[in-house]
Parts: sequence; structure tokens; C-alpha cells
Amino acid sequence: MKRRIALFLCGLLAALPALAWEAKPEKVAAGVYAFIGEIGPRTADNEGMNANTGFVVTKAGVVVVDSGSSRAVAAKIHAAIRAVTQQPVVLVINTGGQDHRWLGNGYFIDQGIAVLAHEKTVADNQERGGQLLDGLAKTLGEHFAGTRAATATQTFSQRKTLTIGGQTIELIHAGGGHTPGDTIVWLPKQRVAFSGDLVYVDRLLGVLPVSHTGRWLASFAALEALTPRLIVPGHGRPATLAQAQSQTRDYLAALRGHMKKAVDAGDDLQAAIASFDDKAWSGLAVYSELRGPNANRAYLELEAE
Repeated sequence: MKRRIALFLCGLLAALPALAWEAKPEKVAAGVYAFIGEIGPRTADNEGMNANTGFVVTKAGVVVVDSGSSRAVAAKIHAAIRAVTQQPVVLVINTGGQDHRWLGNGYFIDQGIAVLAHEKTVADNQERGGQLLDGLAKTLGEHFAGTRAATATQTFSQRKTLTIGGQTIELIHAGGGHTPGDTIVWLPKQRVAFSGDLVYVDRLLGVLPVSHTGRWLASFAALEALTPRLIVPGHGRPATLAQAQSQTRDYLAALRGHMKKAVDAGDDLQAAIASFDDKAWSGLAVYSELRGPNANRAYLELEAE
């Protein structure tokens, strides 16, 4: 009897419609909130939000950090902000070129809200936007309705400092890394950094065809120089600098260092990948899926230098 009941319940749960992503803001500092995504792959259930976004409440309005993976997600982010504050959204910042950083832009732009990003992020968006749209459309289905590749309406080329409602917000681009335009959003008053995809914790980072491990390490050094009290990473739970160092910086340094030695020694690609000892990071999520592609791309990067 118990077995029949268990089987019935399993069948009932399987028949239920897939759960959609919920925008649940977590307060990480005074006036600073984060939406913490899952650490696995993009799915229809999580609406492509296997990443973190957030917002900052000021006396003059709300600044959104990353618009999310779709128009629907951006609308959910906006509704969640309204549940926290009556202040209007006055600006959206895109921290990089990955889909969940900017494909919600169209929702905010349609409401007359400015979107700001580094000029290299916009160039990356223009180059890869069609590919990202196609990929997420296949994954998200109906959740992706109305989404378009709307790039930022304003750009900057160096560091940029904003003062909005008494809140200082510094935008720091130190060369990118995961994507060319990766930007740190630094809140000096709270000593909180939104790192975008420059920091991964709880899961192994991903090296993309557009990534560059050398510039990524340089950007991480710029983050270290800030000595943040707390980092809202691109993926994973809010973290200390020490955690970011061990799970992002140290992995990148080991990967790049190993592949440089392999290339200098004339080792072929497969030998270089097979000899890379990355067991220290084997406990991170999606380790098995990403360790091979990461090693492959790092080798090709060093080979080209």
C-alpha cells in the first residue's frame, strides 16, 4: 500500500506544471539587496536565472544591477523592488555580456529607464546577442516571450563614479575576463561589491570562447584592491574575499599556470588537460561538466599568446 501511495504521489508531482523563477530579494547591507540564483545549469524552471542580480535603494531612486535573463524576469525583478521600496527605478547597470546580465534590458528601456554598461559589454552584446537569444529561447520556451536583445542606452570606457541620492557607486572595468566587458559595481559606503561573473563561488567557473584568463586575473586583482567586506558574486552565495580567492582566483591561477607550462614544454592539448590537477575544486557544483572545456580553452588561449 505504501509503495502504491508513493508511486501515486510521484506521478502527481511529475504531472504538475514546472515552477517558475521567483524574485526573492535578500538584504545584504543597508539599502543593498541581491537575488540569489541557482548554481546549476539554465533551465525552464529557473528561467535562465542560474546567476545573481540585485539592486541598491537610494534617496533618489533604485539602481538595478543586471536586468535578468528575459523580459519576464525583468518584470519580476521590478515587482520585487516595488515590494521593498516606493522609490522608482532610475538606472540599470549591466555587469557583463552573459544573457542573464542584460536580456531583461528591453523591459526597463520600454519604461524610459536608462541602462548603463561598459562599451565592451555593448560590443559583446551586439556580437553574441543573436546566439544568446536563440539558445535561451530553446531552453525557456514560453518564459522567453517578448524578450529582445536590447543593449545599454549609455556606455562608459574607463572607471565611472555615480552619485545618486547620496549613494556613491563606482563602476570598475579592469580588462574583463569571463566576458570582455565584465565590470565591478563597488559600493564604498557599505564596502560591498557586485562582481558580476568575475567571481564564482559554490560552483566551478566557466571559461568561455570569449573569456581570457589573464585579463580575468587582472580584474580579480582590481577587486582585491578594494578589500570588500562582502562580495555578491555572479554565481553562488554572497561571499567573503577569502572565499572568492580560493574558489575563483586560485583556480584561474592554477589553470593558467599549468597550461602555460604545458604549452612552453610542447605538450599537446590532450596531455595538458590530462595532467592538470584540479582536485582541490572537485567539490564545487558542475565541476565534472566544466573542467574539460575550461582546460581546453585555457590551453588554446596560452597557445595563442
